[in-house]
Amino acid sequence: QVQLVESGGGLVQPGGSLRLSCTAFGSGFVDEAMGWYRQAPGKERDVVATISYDSRPMYADSVKGRFTISRDNAKNMLYLQMNSLKPEDTAVYYCKGRRYSQDYWGQGTQVTVSS
Repeated sequence: QVQLVESGGGLVQPGGSLRLSCTAFGSGFVDEAMGWYRQAPGKERDVVATISYDSRPMYADSVKGRFTISRDNAKNMLYLQMNSLKPEDTAVYYCKGRRYSQDYWGQGTQVTVSS
């Protein structure tokens, strides 16, 4: 079954770190850009970071210098290393991929930054 599955979310204190992972099941994802998005309660889903098929990253201004997106095409994996987390980073984080002109989303993983 073609799908994206996130993992690695949880509760962390301000200033802490988390690493999110996204496993892509199905062929074709490695040929396209992938990305991480997040949606906080009552807000729209926004882009956090994207990465091209050849690993060129782009970041939202709010996470530059704190988050790092990476991918391992051999393993069909996408990652998001999140450092210096802030309460405003609290959201459900979604992985997005594209395969044969169709977009796919994961089910989301909750990240809560709170003391």
